Amino acid sequence: MTRPEARTLVLNGADNVAVALANLDVGTETREGVRLGKRVPKGHKFTIVPVSAGQPIMKFGQIIGFATMDLPAGEWVHEHNCDMGPLAGAFERDYDFCAGVTPTQFVPEAERATFQGYRRANGKVGTRNYVGILTSVNCSATVAKFMAEAINRSGILDDYPEIDGVVPFVHGTGCGMAGTGEGFDILKRTQWGYASNPNLASALLVGLGCEVFQIGRMKEIYGIEDGENFQTMTIQESGGTARIIEWGVERIKEMLPAAAKARRETIPASELTLALQCGGSDGYSGITANPALGVAADMLVAQGGTAILSETPEIYGAEHLLTRRAVSREVGEKLIERIHWWEDYTARNHGEMNNNPSPGNKLGGLTTILEKSLGAAAKGGMSPMTAVYEYAEPVREKGFVFMDTPGFDPVSATGQVAGGANILCFTTGRGSAYGCKPVPSIKLATNSDLYRRMTGDMDINCGDIVDGTMTVEEKGQEIFQTILRIASGEKSKSEALGYGDNEFVPWQVGAVM
Repeated sequence: MTRPEARTLVLNGADNVAVALANLDVGTETREGVRLGKRVPKGHKFTIVPVSAGQPIMKFGQIIGFATMDLPAGEWVHEHNCDMGPLAGAFERDYDFCAGVTPTQFVPEAERATFQGYRRANGKVGTRNYVGILTSVNCSATVAKFMAEAINRSGILDDYPEIDGVVPFVHGTGCGMAGTGEGFDILKRTQWGYASNPNLASALLVGLGCEVFQIGRMKEIYGIEDGENFQTMTIQESGGTARIIEWGVERIKEMLPAAAKARRETIPASELTLALQCGGSDGYSGITANPALGVAADMLVAQGGTAILSETPEIYGAEHLLTRRAVSREVGEKLIERIHWWEDYTARNHGEMNNNPSPGNKLGGLTTILEKSLGAAAKGGMSPMTAVYEYAEPVREKGFVFMDTPGFDPVSATGQVAGGANILCFTTGRGSAYGCKPVPSIKLATNSDLYRRMTGDMDINCGDIVDGTMTVEEKGQEIFQTILRIASGEKSKSEALGYGDNEFVPWQVGAVM
């Protein structure tokens, strides 16, 4: 893509729409040689040639929907005249497994980037050094919060500057659910994934005692024993609320000296596992922040690191671009299995995949899930897809991988962190307010107006790509350098604001009983 020179932009030679880079009035003559018949808001689309009813609307060189009526050149294109058409049912895509794989050109080890991280005893590497309080069930959420408040307000952490804080990770499930099956397995993976995330120096797991999600059962499954870095307790066995809060605070105090022994050291960038997220997307997301983050993800992969793309409902319609990059047919077919799972999941819950985009996405210029997905998938860059994981599965393959998650940002990021992510980048066009303890979240604004309006929340402005002062590749370099700095201890904007205590949201699948 070349630097934009005017107030409109055509993204691909096959496109029959252009994107408005400013609010365009009726009668505006565009550089594509058309006169606008309606006002076109910035970030939205207009036709650059006539499009007949039933014909595809093309953006990014891909189908994003179909015209529901005859459209003259210069017509504003949005929900009133574009829908999913014949693609509203099952998708028919040429997955062309593995056909587009381009081997990664790795940076020579002697030239690889480094950051200052925490090397754990098991070899994993953290970018932060928190102590976590996990809960097996909603019934123990309140006592976990009280324990964390007691520690954080006591001033004792002043004696341990290497500890970033004590964080309660509470949730609304753990009981009223089946003790076997998909929902239980997801919660089990999420709980142990957080307890073992390298950004936690130690963890205390607190339960009620009679819930479906039994702590003892989880310890048996994973072969865990209480020790210096992991402790467990239940309200019923401890003698009630007041008693467990008192005992829990003492247990955490006993953990602090060991956690405080951690020291940052020089670590190769290959030890970074980057979670890729977008939320509050707009018409600029697929033009600026997402492709720039894709460049940064490719740079990390070339360093030997890992990047996790997720949000399966938000790659729906773009999955054929990912299957072409799969390193094997098996990897590609696993992604398609998850797509089919989502088609069934939405159908049996009387929904549809095109329920996404959200109202805010549509105000920002996104019309269908196809358009949103094509922009969202750009976060994953161009590297080969080495693996596909289910929600909260441990990510063991290096390189670019995919994890099946919902599109709802807190739920999606929770799965990525449980899988082992130690840093996160989050693109937004509307202005998402988000943080992700214990993992630092770097916020990328897709447009300059948002960046100016929410400077206190946004770490990087990607709007200068459409402003014409920076290329996608240059912005990707900036993002990568920011990742290294924040991984080394520099606080992101969301960390400075204190976000992250309430964003632990495990995916709840199945009946609530």
